[in-house]
Amino acid sequence: MIKAVISGTGLYTPPATIDNDELVEAFNQYVELFNADNADAIARGEVAPLQPSSSAFIEKASGIKRRHVINKDGILDPKRMTPYIPERSNDEPSVQCDMAVSACREALAQAGKSAQDVDAVIVACSNMQRAYPAVSIEVQEALGIDGFAYDMNVACSSATFGLQAAVNSVENGSARAVLVVSPEICSGHLNFRDRDSHFIFGDACTAILVEREEDTRAGQGFEILGTSLKTKFSNNIRNNFGFLNRADESGIGKPDKLFVQQGRKVFKEVSPLVAETILNQLQSLSIGTDALRRMWLHQANLNMNQLIARKVLGRDASEDEAPVILDEYANTSSAGSIIAFHKHKDDLVSGDLGVICSFGAGYSIGSVVVRRR
Repeated sequence: MIKAVISGTGLYTPPATIDNDELVEAFNQYVELFNADNADAIARGEVAPLQPSSSAFIEKASGIKRRHVINKDGILDPKRMTPYIPERSNDEPSVQCDMAVSACREALAQAGKSAQDVDAVIVACSNMQRAYPAVSIEVQEALGIDGFAYDMNVACSSATFGLQAAVNSVENGSARAVLVVSPEICSGHLNFRDRDSHFIFGDACTAILVEREEDTRAGQGFEILGTSLKTKFSNNIRNNFGFLNRADESGIGKPDKLFVQQGRKVFKEVSPLVAETILNQLQSLSIGTDALRRMWLHQANLNMNQLIARKVLGRDASEDEAPVILDEYANTSSAGSIIAFHKHKDDLVSGDLGVICSFGAGYSIGSVVVRRR
């Protein structure tokens, strides 16, 4: 029987950062401009005045302190509030391809492998910058991999869904090794003019190499004990941007063409569903919660993660048990739980058990139980 192992991980972090104070300053300048431009309509009660934001509000609501972004100048311009990401020619590598190649090379180096050892690339993330050709095939070409590749999108759960697909390919023998890559440019679909969500996202790219246990060194990486996926339809997190928008010009520019969510409903509905999914999976593997060494949870909201960990463990989790990268990276969609895994896995010893779990729009939940070899 072929067993799948995570033998290496990689991370690309954009060099530009925006802390909460910078973001709030730009947002509040925009609020002042909007309220001044619409003063008469506001006075007549036809338009509601916008309310300012604050760093204290952001940190209390989310636990976020700063975020990495592809471009900060456009975001911090109160007259623009969108990153500057110039379109490249068709003969140049795409932005997502560049991010992916950087993360993949680190994952390969960590595993002690080369592109010649890899048979497949799965680019799994919330938003692709184009419909086709697949970004994954572009990444495959850039790395010089002889095999196959495809893109997939399950919003914030894309990386864990991609992990299951990689495990399936390795265990059924269709690939020796698979790279799962999540180049998330979340700043491109975030509405920086919305007080309730302008602080949520950041940009990053992760890569995971999944390969056959027999092709790895003794004691290398993490054995994948099981994966569990769950979806349940909900409109509470949505992004309506797509190619059909041009077929109805009246909808272009509406807020729902960017990220929108009903945050309180998401918190209330998703948290117990995630905890239940993890608990059911552990039970199916005959693993007690007291055996869990670490939980690498989706980095969307600190309060949500703390609640989920509490429901799983039956008590408050320490930061060592449920590490947080949200304060530095913000929500990087599907990359978040993998960033946490990448940065907080090396101290585990042989036999230690952990859960990588992501969750988000859909609703979608992906959970992967691993054991340090």
